[in-house]
Amino acid sequence: MKVFRFPGIFTIVALLALFLITGCSHRHSSPHTYQKGVQGEKLHRMGYVIQVGAFSKVENAARLANYLNNGNLDAYYFLYKKGLYKVRFGNFSSREHASREAEILKAMGVIDEFYIVRPDDYAITKKPAYGETFFRNEIVKTADSFIGVPYQWGGSTADKGFDCSGLTMAVYRLNGLKLPRTSGEQYKTGIRVSRDKLEKGDLVFFDTRGNGNVSHVGIYTGRNTFIHAPRTGKTVRSSSLSNQYYKRRYAGARSYL
Repeated sequence: MKVFRFPGIFTIVALLALFLITGCSHRHSSPHTYQKGVQGEKLHRMGYVIQVGAFSKVENAARLANYLNNGNLDAYYFLYKKGLYKVRFGNFSSREHASREAEILKAMGVIDEFYIVRPDDYAITKKPAYGETFFRNEIVKTADSFIGVPYQWGGSTADKGFDCSGLTMAVYRLNGLKLPRTSGEQYKTGIRVSRDKLEKGDLVFFDTRGNGNVSHVGIYTGRNTFIHAPRTGKTVRSSSLSNQYYKRRYAGARSYL
């Protein structure tokens, strides 16, 4: 397996120039949207996405994802199966567009072999046939697959990766809905849900800094528990809303279904 190495300064400049010319991938949204009722803001469905990597070390997947994010490529890493991590990035309106940009990045040495994820590969496309409960369970199942993955703050340096909102974003996008990147943006979308009406897959938000602003988010998994990435140096885990720390800092919840 090839170990990812960052390109030199000239490649970096070329990469940034490339996406200034062609347009950053996160701007190419699929025209499909999903919305529950008139109150909820629309979440775009994911279009064609580039998938790369076969990393045995999560740190290597995190480095590649963060490097791509520095080029505005909207990347995230995830556990593909036990002991193997992959990276997805971009959101394109056509397979041709996704393939073209992936080939350019491959020629530049930024990525190796790649796979194009299609819109109909996502769980959201099965929701009409299997129902909302199915989709909510898929969200929880995906979140559960991240438990134990080392948590790394999603900053701007190459040796850092997930943060709490990066986790929730990845879980939703892996299932086909283009959830915004930050906890603040996530809090502003969707439908407000009271605590006694929480359902699996809803997002729960917290004011951990005590300044009146949302600063933490997790995925509700039922029975008063949620999965989240707590802080740097910790692994993704399940916690209880009854825990005094989170109970005092609870700020609200949102549904996107």
